[in-house]
Amino acid sequence: MSEELLRHREGHVEVLTINRPQVRNAINLATAQAISAALDECASDDEVWVVILTGAEDKAFSAGMDLKAFAQGEFPATDQGFGGITERRFLKPLICAANGSAFAGGFEMVLSCDLVVAADHAVFGIPEAQRGLIAGAGGLIRLPRRIARAIALEMALTAEPLSAQRAYEVGLINKVVPSADVLPTAMALAQRICANAPLSVRTSKRVILETIDLNEEDAWAINNAAFGMIAASSDALEGAIAFAEKRPPLWQGK
Repeated sequence: MSEELLRHREGHVEVLTINRPQVRNAINLATAQAISAALDECASDDEVWVVILTGAEDKAFSAGMDLKAFAQGEFPATDQGFGGITERRFLKPLICAANGSAFAGGFEMVLSCDLVVAADHAVFGIPEAQRGLIAGAGGLIRLPRRIARAIALEMALTAEPLSAQRAYEVGLINKVVPSADVLPTAMALAQRICANAPLSVRTSKRVILETIDLNEEDAWAINNAAFGMIAASSDALEGAIAFAEKRPPLWQGK
């Protein structure tokens, strides 16, 4: 196991912890490679239904790129993007437990997740314009798809961050909780997801993401094909039988 990334499993939930608190969990190449390898393994492991990504301690989820490593010639990306995640098509639910601030590439890693639970002291931002750069790891693409365009533009053009509460108010994150409750809350959310059929969960995520920018006619084609596949699944039959027998379903993921 990489020292830069800690991993542990609770039931069907895999928790990945960026473990570089001495540099506010900034991402170097080794960390990016570790995250990428872990997500590859989670994607292919049928026992992993949900993944949580968090950071060590409570100061920062991630400060973004490790500038000292970058100055030595490292760029913290893989073929799956910055941090091994920002250009990844990950089919399973991915929850960010934002234990602290997330800036630049760190914030773009947050935006790569489906759901976000944040500590009440966390702040989020893309300050690249202050350094003559742009948020090049997906922030300018994903942010206006997550929140109102005017707010996304304000964040990008002023380089000013959002507090956790403001991020919640504009729909960027799902929950704001005290620092000590971030990971337990994210785990509770993951376990609620795991109570549902994993194939249905993954297909629901896929349909939402694939149809979000389509016209309704094209979106219906994807939706109907997905529904036909799910209706013929073993889990769909199990769900009906379990309901009739008044017992919890035993999901197989197929």
